[in-house]
Amino acid sequence: MTNLILFNKPFGVVSQFSDLDDKVTLKKYIQTKGFYPAGRLDHDSEGLLLLTNNGKLQARIANPRFKMPKTYWVQVDGAISQEAISQLSQGVKLKDGMTRKAEVMAIDAPDLPPRQPPIRTRKHIPTSWLSITISEGKNRQVRRMTANVGYPTLRLFRQSIGSWNVDQIKAGSYSALSVHLPNT
Repeated sequence: MTNLILFNKPFGVVSQFSDLDDKVTLKKYIQTKGFYPAGRLDHDSEGLLLLTNNGKLQARIANPRFKMPKTYWVQVDGAISQEAISQLSQGVKLKDGMTRKAEVMAIDAPDLPPRQPPIRTRKHIPTSWLSITISEGKNRQVRRMTANVGYPTLRLFRQSIGSWNVDQIKAGSYSALSVHLPNT
C-alpha cells in the first residue's frame, strides 16, 4: 500500500517544502514527513496537489507518458467564443510545441471560495469559466493555451487528477489515502 495526500492548495502557496524567501510553502500545511509533490501547481494556481511517499506512484502521476488526465476550472478574461473553445480542444501551438487535444467546455462559475487577493475585475468586460482537461503537463500550459487564443487566464483551479479530486476538501486542508499500485 502506498500513501497519498490530496491537498487543496490555496493561492499563493509554493509547491515545495523548503523555505523560499518570504513565500508560503507546503510546510505551513503539511507536517507529515517523507511526502513529496507528484507534479507541480504554480504559486498563483489553486486546487488539487498530490503528494506521495512512493517514487513509482509519483512517476505514474507526474510523467506525461502515463497521460493521466488533469481537469482545471479556468476563469478567463472576456466572453469566450465557440471558436476559441474549438481551438483549445484541437490543441494549440505554443513556443515549445503543439499541445495534445484537450476536453474543453464552457461551464457556470464553480462554487469556489473567494480568492485572496481577489482577481482583477473590469466593469465593462465579462469573464468566462471553462473546464479544461489535459493529459500532459507543459510548464504553465493551461495559462499559455488560453492566452494563445486571446483569453488570458485570471484564475486557475485544478479540480482533479485522474480519479482523485478536491470535491470534499476545503482550501488549505488535505485528505490522506492508501493506494494500491497495480504491477507494471
